[in-house]
Amino acid sequence: MVAFGLIDEWKPAPGPLTTWSPTDASRGAAAAAPVHPARPSHIQQAYLEAAFRNRGSSFRFSRLCLVTFRIEGKLDSAAMGQAFNTFVKRHDSFSSWFETTSAGSVRHVVDVDDIVLEPTSYGVPSSAADIRRHVQDTTPGPESWNCFSFGTIEHDDHFVVYAAVDHLDTDGISQALTYYELRQLYRNAVTGESDGLFTPGSYIEYCRRERTESDATTLESAAVRTWIDLVTDNGGDLPTFPLPLGRNSIDYTRTSHNSFPLFDGAKARAVDDACAGVGAKFIGGIFAAAALAEYELAGRSSYLGLTPKSTRTLPGEFASIGWFSSLVPVQFELGTQPTFLTLAVLAQQAFDSGKLLANTSYHRVLELVGPEHGITTQPGWTAPMISYVDVRKLPGEAELDAAGAGLYGNRGSSEEVFMWVNRFEDHTGVEFLYPGTDEADRSIDLYFAKISEIFTAVVESGDYVPQLPDASTFAHELPDVSRV
Repeated sequence: MVAFGLIDEWKPAPGPLTTWSPTDASRGAAAAAPVHPARPSHIQQAYLEAAFRNRGSSFRFSRLCLVTFRIEGKLDSAAMGQAFNTFVKRHDSFSSWFETTSAGSVRHVVDVDDIVLEPTSYGVPSSAADIRRHVQDTTPGPESWNCFSFGTIEHDDHFVVYAAVDHLDTDGISQALTYYELRQLYRNAVTGESDGLFTPGSYIEYCRRERTESDATTLESAAVRTWIDLVTDNGGDLPTFPLPLGRNSIDYTRTSHNSFPLFDGAKARAVDDACAGVGAKFIGGIFAAAALAEYELAGRSSYLGLTPKSTRTLPGEFASIGWFSSLVPVQFELGTQPTFLTLAVLAQQAFDSGKLLANTSYHRVLELVGPEHGITTQPGWTAPMISYVDVRKLPGEAELDAAGAGLYGNRGSSEEVFMWVNRFEDHTGVEFLYPGTDEADRSIDLYFAKISEIFTAVVESGDYVPQLPDASTFAHELPDVSRV
């Protein structure tokens, strides 16, 4: 089983620790690298602006993404160093850095020939906590070019590999590719072979293409009009989590994480069958369940959710490391007598329609609208997100369990609830990142319990019919304080 969670939950056994990071000469070359005309992608720009606004926080505000796995046998340090260097040079997302001010961000690009990673031995840390601290302390944030580091922890019959990369340069698919590529590159370096890898596309060129297409959109563009209509119909802003989160508007609220098992492979296939019977897919079932949960827990008869959509288009981009992602809306009305099956159809249609907006970022929409459009979303906005990842389709999935693979993030600040549904061949689980408050803990427990109840009924009887309590209970028991 792949481990998901916060870096605080990673428990590596101590052993000789070596870190690979850019040489002083490489950092010097990066500092002197010329300005490049390609702007950051929209999602990168928003991320850089958030990091800049919160640069005075007492903790790492930006997201550090950590991929870990084990390789059997004794470490060949030279081969591992070759693998790390080849990996960074293959992907031009690692060649960029951004100079960010209140006026925006400017890209600089270092020549790939100037990028060299060198190993530094740190002996044997005394505890897992020391290793976690080391990884986070030695990996800079998005204000630095070298916001990535790599390392190994040696043991008698195997070694652990880690790749720590700021979210600026990676996304979920990139993290799966990182696992697959580093293992393959190490094998190639050990054996002298060079098979098993596709030629990656250019993330910089992707950013250029995204911005060119975005610049061509106007208020009259159909996708922009759709975004405006969806948000104004939702009261002028993006959705909020349906239950209270107990956030304090004055202070940062640090991130909490929780994992829940949803069902095994056979039950997942039963959900597949139920959805397929009405012309929907698994993703339609997920949003049907989410809408029913909001209906029963908060009395919401109209559903608006957001889900990440990969914006990889060209063949090489499917082998490229970078942040190829956009949030797309999923909106539908529940009607007067909703059931899981009736909503699965509507949710699937809404998801398919929402995917058509993937190349029109909501960030661009906010650049175009004025006060007269009734949009109240503020800079630095956040909103609840539901992501479905069919891990069975990712490279190297069959090896993940044996490799003890893990995906972790640092404990940053959270204002909303992010939910990942991860489907493997033999099990499906749900991960939540959310504000670390007692009230949010209770709300997440309640929300998942309802999701689980819905899917259990679908597996056992083929459908789910909700029971809606008296609406007066919502105002008393479930005040909406998720946005303060």
